[in-house]
Amino acid sequence: MMTDTKVLLADDHAILREGIRMVLDSQPGIAVVGEAEDGRQAIDMVEKLQPDVVVMDIAMPGLNGAEATRQIKRRFPYTKVVILTMHENHQYLIQIVNAGATGCVLKRAAGTELVTAVRAAARGESYFSPAIASMVLEDYRVRLAQDRDEVDLLTEREREVLQLVAEGRTNKQIADLLIVSIKTVQTHRAHIMEKLGVHDRTDLVKYAIRMGMITPE
Repeated sequence: MMTDTKVLLADDHAILREGIRMVLDSQPGIAVVGEAEDGRQAIDMVEKLQPDVVVMDIAMPGLNGAEATRQIKRRFPYTKVVILTMHENHQYLIQIVNAGATGCVLKRAAGTELVTAVRAAARGESYFSPAIASMVLEDYRVRLAQDRDEVDLLTEREREVLQLVAEGRTNKQIADLLIVSIKTVQTHRAHIMEKLGVHDRTDLVKYAIRMGMITPE
């Protein structure tokens, strides 16, 4: 027999917590196991109750929901966090995603969507309200365009050298492969690092992985 998904509610408004509890407790397979009034209490209760999912408000006194989410994900990585928010500000929502939230639901659509988000989180999946999902996707597109602009700053030969450096080849190995001098390779490396604003090979490797030039081992 499948066990219920244990849910912790974290919101500083008792009336809202009561409403959310009623919605979730009415669903088969979901059990609200506790309520927290702020971010610090939420962290303490996650440690004590070991919930599967935390439904977290953002604007709470003492410790806000975004920071509480970061700390929960660091200390209890298997606990999923679904954010409840009334805000649709772009930067605000990206901060939520970066904090490690598995899902995010607007309070004005918190009924059915919240149940969907909690069930998705319990399965290890993500759910974002459509308005939020479109903002996150747009942010990804903007970042992707910025990355492409950075790559376009490099010449074809510099991109070749970047990949070889990221693969761990020495300057001599790169020089032999490209049939150029070691000094030329060193010059290319210096230009690449200057254009990308990085400072060592580790940064180059991270950049190459992000751009899909190499895959992490």
